[in-house]
Amino acid sequence: MSVTDTSPTAKRMRLGAIGDNFDLARLLLEGRAFFALIVIVVVFSFLSPYYFTVGNFLTMATHVAIFGILAVGMLLVILNGGIDLSVGSTLGLSGVVAGFLMQGVTLNAVGVVLFPPVWVVAVLTCALGAFVGLINGVLIARFKVPAFVATLGVMYVARGVALLITNGLTYNNLGGRPDLGNTGFDWLGFNRLLGVPIGVVVLVIVAVIGSLVLTRAPFGRWLYASGGNERAAELSGVPVKFVQVTVYVLSGVCAAITGLILSSQLTSAGPTAGASYELTAIAAVVIGGAALTGGRGNIRGTLLGAFVIGFLSDGLVIIGISSYWQTVFTGAVIVFAVLLNAVQYRRRVKPSGSTDGPSTSQQQDGAARKADPALEKTAG
Repeated sequence: MSVTDTSPTAKRMRLGAIGDNFDLARLLLEGRAFFALIVIVVVFSFLSPYYFTVGNFLTMATHVAIFGILAVGMLLVILNGGIDLSVGSTLGLSGVVAGFLMQGVTLNAVGVVLFPPVWVVAVLTCALGAFVGLINGVLIARFKVPAFVATLGVMYVARGVALLITNGLTYNNLGGRPDLGNTGFDWLGFNRLLGVPIGVVVLVIVAVIGSLVLTRAPFGRWLYASGGNERAAELSGVPVKFVQVTVYVLSGVCAAITGLILSSQLTSAGPTAGASYELTAIAAVVIGGAALTGGRGNIRGTLLGAFVIGFLSDGLVIIGISSYWQTVFTGAVIVFAVLLNAVQYRRRVKPSGSTDGPSTSQQQDGAARKADPALEKTAG
């Protein structure tokens, strides 16, 4: 014969077990980006008959690809507890350099004009993005410059260099000429693979690679550990400085890829391209549930955040809302997402006034070791 414990403690334990199995508030909170995307699609489909069509979704996905690739690079930086304000300027500079190369490089010494093929232009542009990211990473990791200040300065430098290269003008007609062997630049912006725009394909590839790195590679464990507690990770043997530099390099590469795609879509490259895109990338990461303090976030949520911003912006355009109101709505969504992030993560922070038990640093160090046995072996 079984005996049921009816004490208040037992009742609370049973209620807790039920709550752990299904917590509606927690489900809505953690899946807010997904549910917000569903609401956006339903509302705008009701307001406009042109919204819920395959052609419009593919067009919007092309716009989302621009934000999404930037946001993936930004996520890596934010997971490390940093910020990268230079990605918009890096995007513009990359597009300008690509346009400059497509126009031909004049070698005055020998009187020759070189027209590099498109794949060379793409490789050199990505190398430029990596170089800009390397500067950010070295300033932050080696010289201890605050990330906000370092990337803000590099943002202005990159934008200024783009203006100097073009003298404030725009490179047009980047389609190339068959007789010069530099055609195909518009392939990124206009071609499709099995009906899917190339920009979206690139976004999927970048997202898959990023997800594998974060979930399967040691670098991903290092990144989460150093973002959660840099000191504890360093004591556990994580190459913290290497991780810091690498995430900024990868963010610069993502910005360069985005610059190539955007310039290809516009068939032109201007020095002001990508203005304020860094804020959109940060917004996508925050809407996707990542913590600005570092150590929490994933690729899936970031992509959902990018789709929320992209689908919301395009939906407002389709129903004829003023661009000024679009800015207001986007800002309101960002603020609301930050508030939800604060609600989601506030319960995980131990009050600083508590003196019971080990210190916060010791707890996070132990948590890092428990979560990743490889770190404990390295430290040993």
